[in-house]
Amino acid sequence: MAANKLRTAILGLDKGGISLLQAASSVDSFEVQAVADKDVKLVEKIASEYNCAGYDDYRQLIIQNQFDCLLVAAGLYSCDEYIKMAMKKKFNILKLAPPARNVEEAMEFVRIAEEEQIKFAIANPCRFAKSFVALREFLQEKQLEQIFLITALCSVGGEGRSVWQNDPKLAGGGVLLYNCYEIIDQMMWNFSMPQQIYSLNTNVASDKQQRLYLTEDTAIVTMKFSDTLFGNITASRCAALGGEEKVLKVYGKEKNLTVSSNKFIVSDSSGRVSEEREYDDDQFGREKALLENFALSILSPDKNKVLSGGRENLKNMVVIESAYLSARTSMPEEPDRILQMAQREGMNIWAGHK
Repeated sequence: MAANKLRTAILGLDKGGISLLQAASSVDSFEVQAVADKDVKLVEKIASEYNCAGYDDYRQLIIQNQFDCLLVAAGLYSCDEYIKMAMKKKFNILKLAPPARNVEEAMEFVRIAEEEQIKFAIANPCRFAKSFVALREFLQEKQLEQIFLITALCSVGGEGRSVWQNDPKLAGGGVLLYNCYEIIDQMMWNFSMPQQIYSLNTNVASDKQQRLYLTEDTAIVTMKFSDTLFGNITASRCAALGGEEKVLKVYGKEKNLTVSSNKFIVSDSSGRVSEEREYDDDQFGREKALLENFALSILSPDKNKVLSGGRENLKNMVVIESAYLSARTSMPEEPDRILQMAQREGMNIWAGHK
């Protein structure tokens, strides 16, 4: 890398990939040298617009270049092997959430990244949203006593999604994995991993047999963190719930917190608001901030730690996989047991990191 510029490529040019590309192009530390997507016309258009090389073959992008960073937005069903190839060529990887389709796949990415001594980070923009930063600071300052309930609502308004995301084998999951990942990350980041999880999910297919072949559109997840702390997540793609909305609520003995994308509210047990902060940051600014953090973790690793590394994101994947297993077994599942099972299968990289 020359003059503190990270030679960078974007893998996947869907909505998320374009958003990453725009944010990376605004960060001085990145030099976008190439983009790749299966859509030839789209690649030509974007490559011309950003004055960089364009590829419609992911494999050739990796083989023919030596990048410092690969920003991944493409579906893993189409590029998991190329991500591993890039890691083995010492490319640092930033992956749009989720990091993988299942725990085993996530652990394999982390294992390779650690062996090759490169960064593997997950894009969790909520960690850089001012409202969620306010939540974390409030909790770290212990301004909320005796927390007994955490609730989350994740509505995605019924907007369209790629065809492959309807297929459990290609996608790995539905609304929980792809639309609730950041909210789950906030719950795991600010609190502990739950002891037990019970989950129900469904989709719009007309009969039970058809539902087996589609990812979920609606999910209810109940979590037991301890004997005195519980949590739940309600997630849906139902248009009737309105547009995209992600809200986290934390209930304590005397105060309650409500956090959304741009608001942080403190109220008492009767619902009276004692503090309300409204912020003007947006998704572009959050992605720019996370990319700046990712770049600094590569350029100055001794002074800058990546804020959302692949290893710490494993607990999110364990929670999600536990929820999916519970929905299949109709029984509560224990995330720690999922970890132990993965370790027995030879993926013992979690040691000392709970």
